[in-house]
Amino acid sequence: MKKRHYGLKALCLILSLLMMLALSACSVPEDNGGSTSYVPSETKTDPTEVTTTGASVNTTIGNSDEKYPISYSDIPEYSGSPYTVVNDNIPFFTPEEITTTAYEYYSELDSLGRCGEVHACLGKELFPTKGRGDISSVKPTGWHSVSYSIVEGGSLYNRSHLIAHKFTGQDANQQNLITGTRYMNATGMDKFECEVYDYIKASGNHVMYRVTPIFEGEELVARGVLMEGYSVEDEGKGIKYNAFCYNVQPGIEIDYATGDNRLAGGADATTTGMPECTYVLNTSSKKIHLPTCSSVKQISEKNKQYTTATREELIAQGYSPCGSCKP
Repeated sequence: MKKRHYGLKALCLILSLLMMLALSACSVPEDNGGSTSYVPSETKTDPTEVTTTGASVNTTIGNSDEKYPISYSDIPEYSGSPYTVVNDNIPFFTPEEITTTAYEYYSELDSLGRCGEVHACLGKELFPTKGRGDISSVKPTGWHSVSYSIVEGGSLYNRSHLIAHKFTGQDANQQNLITGTRYMNATGMDKFECEVYDYIKASGNHVMYRVTPIFEGEELVARGVLMEGYSVEDEGKGIKYNAFCYNVQPGIEIDYATGDNRLAGGADATTTGMPECTYVLNTSSKKIHLPTCSSVKQISEKNKQYTTATREELIAQGYSPCGSCKP
């Protein structure tokens, strides 16, 4: 009888061990609370399903803390560099947003008429086949036509494309143009635009591209733009950046609520007294002049032409830069 008793106890012990092993195999590991780093992948999505935040109406970059885990207050004050790196240069694209299908999207204007986030999957198939058109009909919020001798080209403000014309051929699209300083447009944004354009042209690959103008409160002029880029086919090896470009102009004080401005120290801006333009042309001598060039006053009215075309476009048309003002 004792042998049977011990045998029964042994059997019970074996069954208990088997049950414990089964429960252990089925249990779910406890969440350790750790975070995972996002590494973009080539996850395709229907461009029509991509969501956007629209224009920011507070001091948060975008309207989603999950998508933009920083606020405007996290961005350091301008200290001499036209841009600052954000999030260790890693863009905020989610895997669902990554695609190789070329598209472009422009947010609706908000209740104040301000532009919101724009984004695209850029590729050669979107590149324009004709030159840049006239955009002077668009008056972005906070726009003023003013000129300073200390500003390259004269004009303080440019109609700054959020998605550059050379990518999609957009001209007078009010959802794609903001009041941007010459400094932000030519010194800040242009660096990233050129890198992306040259990369696409050379590789034929696609780049996820997003630009978000950042406004404080109900100010009409953006404090700057958040620019993000990520090359798809090579998973960011060619292009990967996340940067905030400051909408400032060295030597000029700007009231971002209205766009009013003055020289640092209190002097008022000088109105141009001429149609808004990037350059003044002498159609007879085929010379390109800055609006502030002293030679402009000597050009006969019948040979004088005002233009917003780029320097490269004018040179392609047979014009050459003035030797004095060196536009």
